[in-house]
Amino acid sequence: MNAMVKRRVHVAAAAIVSADKKQVLIARRPSSVDHGGLWEFPGGKLAPYETGLEGLKRELHEELGVEIVRAQPLIRVHHEYPDKHILLDVWQVHEFSGEPFGREGQAVRWVAMHELANYPFPAANLPILQAVKLPTEYLITAEEDDEALFDKRLERALREDQVRLVQLRDKHLSREAYLARAERALALCKAYEARLLLNGEPDLLDDVDADGIHLTSERLMSLERRPIADDKLLAASTHDREQLRQAVVLGSNFVTLSPLRTTPSHPEVAPMGWHDFQQLVERAGMPVFALGGMTRFDAHHARAVGAQGIASIRDFWK
Repeated sequence: MNAMVKRRVHVAAAAIVSADKKQVLIARRPSSVDHGGLWEFPGGKLAPYETGLEGLKRELHEELGVEIVRAQPLIRVHHEYPDKHILLDVWQVHEFSGEPFGREGQAVRWVAMHELANYPFPAANLPILQAVKLPTEYLITAEEDDEALFDKRLERALREDQVRLVQLRDKHLSREAYLARAERALALCKAYEARLLLNGEPDLLDDVDADGIHLTSERLMSLERRPIADDKLLAASTHDREQLRQAVVLGSNFVTLSPLRTTPSHPEVAPMGWHDFQQLVERAGMPVFALGGMTRFDAHHARAVGAQGIASIRDFWK
């Protein structure tokens, strides 16, 4: 007997964020439908021949009475249910006209980003929850011997570039020196409401209460389970489909995927280019930052092919 062919359902959804980027609009599903009573990001099924953005514009007008002014891709999520395959085509709406309300009688609510964990969502929405809470730029710090210069450059990136996600990467330091630098970096990040991830062994969090850990690809592949608490961010460096799958197994919150382009630090590594990057991101199932020769001029292109944004050392570390 042939295996059952699942229905394929293409859904457009919106992460409508407030002007200060601290709140997002969510809606409650009617009790009469699948996953009734759970919360979701507003949207709906595409009509035949609609693009994701066209369908989303129609759905938001019908459901919320608003018109999209400016939006960009956020994440595409494939999710398997027993009877169907769902593709969630999610857009981040930055500007809209009108005052959203439940035109179909559904409850809608503006929720602070840090309170989203208090609301039950369908399983397919979980990668969206990760993506909407992350910025579009991920700073990876450069190796720096001068501690005062390190602090100056980090603060400049936080203040002038408004970087809000930082990875402290410095492999030439001893553990003691790295932890001392991490304490200072954490204080700076907290002052600017930025999050700091430590690049190294998970037990670094026993000494410095940073926001999470960024794993090397080698460490990623050596682990069997998530090595840190769920309330911390777990990120990892990935370079291929196998490493992306492992990141899912460990419950990673996001990853970097590289190299997009040839870089001075790894000139011998062949770049994957945008086409292969897009193919990998499509099935990643989590937010992915493009890494490898990236600058802020690449940010819109990266978002267009499914990335969360760009990760960079040189473009931020001046």
